[in-house]
Amino acid sequence: MALATGHKKTFDTLVKAIKAGDVALLECQMAATGETSAVICAAVEVSSGNVQFFPFAMLFNDNPYKLVNPPKPDGGFYSQAEICQ
Repeated sequence: MALATGHKKTFDTLVKAIKAGDVALLECQMAATGETSAVICAAVEVSSGNVQFFPFAMLFNDNPYKLVNPPKPDGGFYSQAEICQ
């Protein structure tokens, strides 16, 4: 499965924000669960001294190797058994 076009565009925007120094790491609350999570946000000054934050990505609270299965070079994904050998 290829990455969605929107994801690539969002990633490129995030890279530009990082290069410009216009990012922040905020502790936010997940609406569905109430759990807190570190969120990478672009920081945009919308008026003099008034900054608005736009969320781009969340950092994992747990071990990411146990939460995601990375892609295999020839397609598909590794299983947890293959990762945790």
